[in-house]
Amino acid sequence: MSKAAANERFELGVCYYPEHWPEELWADDYRRMVETGFTIVRLAEFAWSIFEPEEGVFQFELFDKAIDLAHSYGLKVILGTPTATPPAWLTERYPEVLNVTNEGVTLQHGMRRHYNYSSPKYRELCAAITRQLALHYGNHPGVAGWQIDNELNCEINVFYSESDHLAFREWVQAKYKTLDQLNDAWGTVFWNQTYTSWSQVFLPRPTPTPKQPNPHQALDEKRFISDNTISFAKIQADIIRELAPSQWVTTNGLFGHLDSHELNEKLLDFFSYDSYPQFASIHTDPGETEPLMDRSWSLSLSAVRSISPNFCIMEQQSGPGGWVNRMNMPSPKPGQMRLWTYQSIAHGADKLLYFRWRTATMGHEIYWHGLNDYHNQPNRRVREAAQIGRELAEAGKHITGTRNQAGVAILRDYDNEWDGEYDVWHGPFMWQSNKEWFKALQKRHIPNDVLYIRSKTTLEDLIPYQVLIYPHPAIMSDETAGLLDQYVQQGGTLIFGCRTGYKDTRGQCYMRPFPGAARDLCGITVEEFTMVQGTRLPTSIRWGNDPEALTGADAFNDILHVEEDTVEVMGTYASDYYAGKPAVTRNRRGKGEVWYYGAVFNAEAAHKILDSLNLSSPAAEWLELPPEVELQIRKNDKSGYAFLLNYSEEAVTITLKEPKTDLLTAESLSGSCKLEGFGVRVLY
Repeated sequence: MSKAAANERFELGVCYYPEHWPEELWADDYRRMVETGFTIVRLAEFAWSIFEPEEGVFQFELFDKAIDLAHSYGLKVILGTPTATPPAWLTERYPEVLNVTNEGVTLQHGMRRHYNYSSPKYRELCAAITRQLALHYGNHPGVAGWQIDNELNCEINVFYSESDHLAFREWVQAKYKTLDQLNDAWGTVFWNQTYTSWSQVFLPRPTPTPKQPNPHQALDEKRFISDNTISFAKIQADIIRELAPSQWVTTNGLFGHLDSHELNEKLLDFFSYDSYPQFASIHTDPGETEPLMDRSWSLSLSAVRSISPNFCIMEQQSGPGGWVNRMNMPSPKPGQMRLWTYQSIAHGADKLLYFRWRTATMGHEIYWHGLNDYHNQPNRRVREAAQIGRELAEAGKHITGTRNQAGVAILRDYDNEWDGEYDVWHGPFMWQSNKEWFKALQKRHIPNDVLYIRSKTTLEDLIPYQVLIYPHPAIMSDETAGLLDQYVQQGGTLIFGCRTGYKDTRGQCYMRPFPGAARDLCGITVEEFTMVQGTRLPTSIRWGNDPEALTGADAFNDILHVEEDTVEVMGTYASDYYAGKPAVTRNRRGKGEVWYYGAVFNAEAAHKILDSLNLSSPAAEWLELPPEVELQIRKNDKSGYAFLLNYSEEAVTITLKEPKTDLLTAESLSGSCKLEGFGVRVLY
């Protein structure tokens, strides 16, 4: 798509719900938004009943007033299509639109996202409300763009209504053409599951062992849900493109069972994300070593950047969080909201809206706090937002349109993510290894991208990276292995972890020595393997000949056998019956090299590999940073900016080996400088 997330200036704004507040508050709210430095507001994503109080009867008075008033204050408006919350009249009249659980329980009106994407009636009604909104607001000078629905696949990302079963049946017929091909792909000869009529094919249904469907059917289920979600969103995108061609189209999210890359490429001008860094803090494993807490949210932002290099943050956390009956996130400390804002910007955001202007006084989100509290009096968070507004009024013009720079990428793919939800032999490993590699790179101030391997991925997509880390791609096609081999042959470094390459794209296991499709790349085979669980106690890996150079070999152990003379053993197991056997290998191949690490990665092992690669920070020649500080670099053809983000509450010292200027304050800096607790510098 052609429209940018922002053009000449950085767009800073807030989510606003005029339908929640007396009309006499609106003008004061808009005035204070402008004084805070905001230029854009999001409205109406949950307002279906207001626009269409009964079927086919449309009214716009409330939002005409709200949008016209916002426009009079110079605020742009993002309009949400309200299809995440079908009204009560709709679900009462057409109960077939409701979603159904795997057990057959119909989910009723009373919250949100209680619908299914497959219902022809729901698609018809969504098209109708979208068309009316686009006809009415498609030429409004105050409306800048549209958000389709809200957080597709949030709350629930599985669907089992009658419409879904029928749509899935049509999907598999289109995919496999014949029952023979379907039976082959799903391995139905096992346990006599063979289908002899298309009418026998359904989405996974309850089985004698709870939640244990055919694994190949379960993988196709996720692919279907993704395609079906995109086709649902396309109905709305096509209408807006037709009737509001000058306004941009986005949607917000990053939720399961959805190929967000495909969604973005087919439907959107840019992707939008909802950024709540404290989720990373409250969900930290208490046993984790040196957790990154809110800093680890940067890995999610890197994944968003892989979808859309410059994106919008549609909801940025601005207060303590909670939902319905709990408040389980603490208030951000002074400076933390500003830090999280620049965390998003450092990773590629060119437009950012806080959630929300004022905390709701009723409903499911009375504890999901916004900038203003219930009392609507001045507070610290509003003052902090105003500081950010002042900074970005000038600095944002320089940042907007620059792109992140990274020489390392962590590889992912949707097939392995979806297969790994069910197959715990490899699924949880991927997330742990992603996190541990990210932790090691962060502490060394080496920025990384997240890159999704897709059917559209080319060698040109891979070549910009010096190192690719693909922790546990259990599913790997020969085509993907061939592409990765091209990358290595021309000089790239590729790093695999255990459980690599042993499944095809159906999720069936190759009848080949492990690591299957990656065997030639790695130059090794897996002699034996074991989970580290129960009576199988953890072992360690000894790196080189140093008896003290030990790191833990977590969760799973592949015992390796060298097959090619180009392979060098970099580490061996230190104990158990496979003591002394290869655990880590490096295969020189063409101008590049392929590492195979026979366990689940931890940060210590990642550091060992980084030491061997002599990989350093891109700012090492001019900057020394303590480990508490994150480095991100955004550049364009004319200029570059180094974002320094201090996640510690305490001040730290940074050392500049050459003079720099802080874009946010215009200060000239050199030598040793203090970076305050939760402080931010943007240097050029």
